[in-house]
Amino acid sequence: MSTSTYTVAGMTCEHCVASVTEEVSEIGSVRDVHVDLSTGALTVTSDGDVDDLAVRAAVAEAGYQVVEQE
Repeated sequence: MSTSTYTVAGMTCEHCVASVTEEVSEIGSVRDVHVDLSTGALTVTSDGDVDDLAVRAAVAEAGYQVVEQE
């Protein structure tokens, strides 16, 4: 199993959290998704390596964006 953490920008409510959770959960190997509204943290656990591009695309599909970490 592998876990990756991202920061998502633009979420303002629990509906936002639900949208991101739903889209990311649809990625084939993903087993668990946790979104923290107050920090924007998105934690993804999958069977193998987390597909970074798929996570970013799923977040974009939900209407938000992953913020680049410096």
